[in-house]
Amino acid sequence: MSLWNTRAVRWVKDQYGQSHVEPTRRVWPAGVRLAVMVVLFVLVTGLAAGLRSVAGDNPVLSLLFGAVSVLIALTVYAAAVRILEQRPVTELDTTDAGSGLRVGTAAGLGLLAATIALIALFGGYGTEGGVSVGGALTVLGMMAGVSVVEEVLFRGIIFRLVEELTGTRGAMVISGVLFGGLHLVNSGATVWGALAIAIEAGLMLGAVYAATRSLWLPIGLHFGWNFALSGIFGVTVSGNDDQPTGLLHGVLSGPEAITGGGFGPEASIFAILVCTVPTVVFLRIAKRRGRLYTRQQLRSAGTTAAS
Repeated sequence: MSLWNTRAVRWVKDQYGQSHVEPTRRVWPAGVRLAVMVVLFVLVTGLAAGLRSVAGDNPVLSLLFGAVSVLIALTVYAAAVRILEQRPVTELDTTDAGSGLRVGTAAGLGLLAATIALIALFGGYGTEGGVSVGGALTVLGMMAGVSVVEEVLFRGIIFRLVEELTGTRGAMVISGVLFGGLHLVNSGATVWGALAIAIEAGLMLGAVYAATRSLWLPIGLHFGWNFALSGIFGVTVSGNDDQPTGLLHGVLSGPEAITGGGFGPEASIFAILVCTVPTVVFLRIAKRRGRLYTRQQLRSAGTTAAS
């Protein structure tokens, strides 16, 4: 292994290491860190979107650029936390990565499958055409990048730092509303669809992060849900009607309250009902673990609630 590669590997390990970081200066206030890191990740988000655009429907490029987006997002975030907050990046502890991603992905797949099953039960979902393995692989790479970038931005940065300013409940509401609002830029966006995303996904993923204080489970959950939507069942994701066709070509028909209409199943009342269950469960877990913090508790502790 070359000297450059050795140094690169050592640098990456240092970013994710959980050893104590000796502070060299006063940490900036939460509001300043929030602003700096959001601006930084707007750039990362733009870069990831550009890579997805270049990859298009090519499964090889999609998998490659998806992996690159994941690596860039995680590494930039880890470095920013260690530099700006001068602490180990406990929310990306690699010892939790395997189990968090596996359980989260399985849960996301299961929740979306339950939603589609309920829609189909009322005659709202069917399929047409053949099976596209290449399309599924394209969506796999795309959604890997999307889930990591968005979870780092909305849970790792916005939720976590807003929590320092407002407490856990305020962070859940604000990050959820902003997460839903992000989807208003999609081609088939609707206000109801964005609100549904805020409730079913924003609150659920915030609750999962609050209970675990790890980004791996929310990332897996986000990925499993999104991949199942487009990569398996072949339906519109959050109003994006120009997504590559997945394994199946799904067709939605019937009342929009049941199917979600042009926004896709995420605007279905069934998606909200299905996702409310884990939201409540994880909020109860967070409460039992003493991880629903008030602003006063965080201020008196003099630290973030990342761990």
